[in-house]
Amino acid sequence: NLGVMYDKGRGVTQDDKTAVKWYTLAAEQGNASAQFNLGTMYYNGKGVGQDNKTAVKWYTLAAEQGNARAQYNLGVVYDKGRGVTQDDKTAVKWYTLAAEQGDADAQFNLGYMYDEGQGVPKNYKTAVKWYTLAAKQGYARAQNILGLMYGTGKGVIQDNVYAHMWLNIAASSGNENAVKGRDIVAKRM
Repeated sequence: NLGVMYDKGRGVTQDDKTAVKWYTLAAEQGNASAQFNLGTMYYNGKGVGQDNKTAVKWYTLAAEQGNARAQYNLGVVYDKGRGVTQDDKTAVKWYTLAAEQGDADAQFNLGYMYDEGQGVPKNYKTAVKWYTLAAKQGYARAQNILGLMYGTGKGVIQDNVYAHMWLNIAASSGNENAVKGRDIVAKRM
């Protein structure tokens, strides 16, 4: 908690180096939240030199204890090859663990992996499942893609009403691409 206080400047002057000190003490004692936070400090180079490999070490320790954000971040580092060898299958593993805990970012990225066939066989139905879970949490990009999938019948039975609904929801969240798609679907209806 002291690490968070210094990291965010709550009740004390914001100080990244002091935050790292407290995160490290807690992380070394096995605290998953501190491990995640310390990984993030290394990933972003806050209070320490930017170091993706050390970030991965701390994310892994937290993720193995079930920390969903650490699992998501590991998905990202394996997806992009930051601090590790790029590996789509390992990215899918970590995204899945986080997505199953309800992490909308992981659900969206997992939907994308199935949509594109990255690290898993291409499966539009499974992509729709994960996009839907993220969309229901207000994730505008997932809402937009889900609208397009309903509009084209990709992974679902083609349905202009659902396409319009999801595109309209995404558009009201400020997604400009969804505005165009919604207007195209509205003309088809």
